[in-house]
Parts: sequence; C-alpha cells; structure tokens
Amino acid sequence: MELKEIAHINTGFTQKFGIPRQSGLVSEIGRIVFTPEYRNPTFIEGITDYDYLWLLWGFSKNKPLEGGTVRPPRLGGEKHMGVFATRAPFRPNNIGLSSVKLLEVQETLEQGPVLIVSGVDMLDGTPIYDIKPYIPYADAHPEARGGFTDSLSKEAQVQVEFPEHLLEKFPLEVRNAAVELLQQDPRAAYDRKKEREFRLAFHDYDIVFIGKDNKLVVTDVLKLKV
Repeated sequence: MELKEIAHINTGFTQKFGIPRQSGLVSEIGRIVFTPEYRNPTFIEGITDYDYLWLLWGFSKNKPLEGGTVRPPRLGGEKHMGVFATRAPFRPNNIGLSSVKLLEVQETLEQGPVLIVSGVDMLDGTPIYDIKPYIPYADAHPEARGGFTDSLSKEAQVQVEFPEHLLEKFPLEVRNAAVELLQQDPRAAYDRKKEREFRLAFHDYDIVFIGKDNKLVVTDVLKLKV
C-alpha cells in the first residue's frame, strides 16, 4: 500500500528536541494545509460539527526501528519495552497518531480551507496522511488502564521559572504554550540530574534554560538566525 500525503501541518516546532511527547499537553496552534488535490471544500464538509480530530501522520526524521523493543523516555531511557506496548516514535512504519482540537476553518484564496487546531505534537512541515473525527462515545475510555503511564501522570510537570521580560519576547498568542512546553520537561531522563544549559527552538526563538532536578530556569530567549 502506498500512502498519499493529503496535507501538511505548520507548527512552531522546528527541531525534534522539546516537542511534546503526546498531543494535547501543550496549547500550541497548528495550521493544516491541504495538498492541491484535497483543497476542494467538499472534503471537509461537516467537519466543524466535531470538536476534536484524529490525525494520522508521518515521522519524517526518525531512525529506523531495530529489534522489537524500545526504551521509553518516561522510564528513564533504560528499561526496554515492546514497541507495541509504547507510543515511542521508533516504529516498524513511521506513522504517528494525534488527537487535536479543531478551533476553526480558515478560508484562504491560495491554500483553500485551512484547519486551525491546538494541542499539536508535530514537527513543522510534518506530512498528514488522513484525518478522522474524534467520536466521544467510541473513542473516550476514562476508566481504562494506562500501563506504565498511570504511575507517571502525577510527575509529568516540572517547576518553570520564566522571567516576564524574556517571556514577552514571544508573541502574546504563544506565551502560554512556551511555558507549557517547558513544564512537560523536554530533557532526557539521564540529563535531569545534571545542572547544565539547554536550548529549545520554538517558533523563531531559542529558549535557553538551565535544568536541575525538578526545576527549569530560563536564562535567555534568542532570536533564531534565518
């Protein structure tokens, strides 16, 4: 079977480091732009009746899977688990699945209808292969067990110190997402005991921060060179 790219998504994530590990954790906005073949409004007729969408997309910068196990970052990167028992990005087929909130449909002259969504966890330019509506009665299972993630859910966020004068370098509409991004702790587990400097690219800026244990301190926000 040959997958056909139906769209791509524009986000503020220009590098792999720091991208949320799951969709819905950070209120980053994405623009889904359809390929010319799918810009006819009939393809999305009725889509605004739904609050959330499922996106099937492609990991575009992944290493190939080696063997049947992976090392989930949330388990410290040391414990091996079967690939099909995790959501690790290294998979037999580089296919990702995300649930995003549909905010609006923008009608444009050059790109046709553009879907504006929030809660994205995808690299800028990621190809999208399919879009399906999220259906609450079938897709939501709040009583379900979550495997190893159940024991980690309460530890998901870290303390973030983001000075106001540095946060104000970002446009107002992405400031909350910048803080939320750091609260998810982008560091690898083996780096969390080291007090050193990190850089995280977000939109047109590098967020420079120092991490130690359960706290991240932002020291600078630098404009990225074009």
